[in-house]
Amino acid sequence: MTEISSKARHGQGRNCVITRRAYFSASHRYWLPELSADDNASQFGPCSLSPGHGHNYELIVSLSGGLDSNGMVLNLSDVKQYIRNEITDQLDFRFLNEAWPEFDLTKDKGCLATTEALVRIIWIRLKPYLPIVALRLYEHPRLWADYLGNAMDAYVTIRTHFAAAHRLAKTELSQKENEAIYGKCARPNGHGHNYLLDVTVRGTIHERTGMVCDLLALQRLVDDLVIEPLDHTHLNKDIPYFTNCVPTAENIALYISDRLANPIKTIGASLHKIRLQESPNNAAEVYLEQPQINTTSEILAAIETT
Repeated sequence: MTEISSKARHGQGRNCVITRRAYFSASHRYWLPELSADDNASQFGPCSLSPGHGHNYELIVSLSGGLDSNGMVLNLSDVKQYIRNEITDQLDFRFLNEAWPEFDLTKDKGCLATTEALVRIIWIRLKPYLPIVALRLYEHPRLWADYLGNAMDAYVTIRTHFAAAHRLAKTELSQKENEAIYGKCARPNGHGHNYLLDVTVRGTIHERTGMVCDLLALQRLVDDLVIEPLDHTHLNKDIPYFTNCVPTAENIALYISDRLANPIKTIGASLHKIRLQESPNNAAEVYLEQPQINTTSEILAAIETT
């Protein structure tokens, strides 16, 4: 009874997901030797310029397991040491194209050191030492990749923004009835937000380019189909869709997902999720597909950051 009580007090055997952050600075260049200079410039844009460019990377490692007798999934000092030995000490202040053999482009199986290719290889290198369930790698606050251990599948997210005004009201209701539902948001002249938009796509990492899809093409689609039409508008008055549809954050997110889903397929990826943040306290998410592996909501939540 004493032993059982001790285990219960310290949570031994109960499952938990923990995360550890790590940072490194590195440079890379997108340049395939089998392509001409013009073709590299056309496909990779400024990322093809010599001698390359750099980023301050942020890595989030999510680990899952049962608590030990000390109330821990793992000793975080050990986790920190594994990440340092296997990842950050090898990549920090390095040129990624030359840091690991997986990025040796003189070999047939070498690929570009994209964010999605890099996070997958980090998984492969850490997995023998740690019970990883998810990795997220930020190349930039507006660009990151998630890898969940599913072969060559990865998720890439770009973040952008637009400013717009709206009024939450149903045309068939009176002002008093609308205010009863929407409160201040139903005031006749409306109000505005600086919206943050995250577009997450899923796809197969190309064995040579290291990309889920053409990132420049994805950014153009989002700019042309969403940002340019919506930025600095009054949604109710300037966007026909919202003439009779209340432009809540939820409805705007759905509208954006409908605009992007099919065009994103044409560049070789699938739209996985739209996240629209209306204010620091209010956001809406629309999932267009289920994760491709058996990933729990706790694991997905563990890698989410504000």
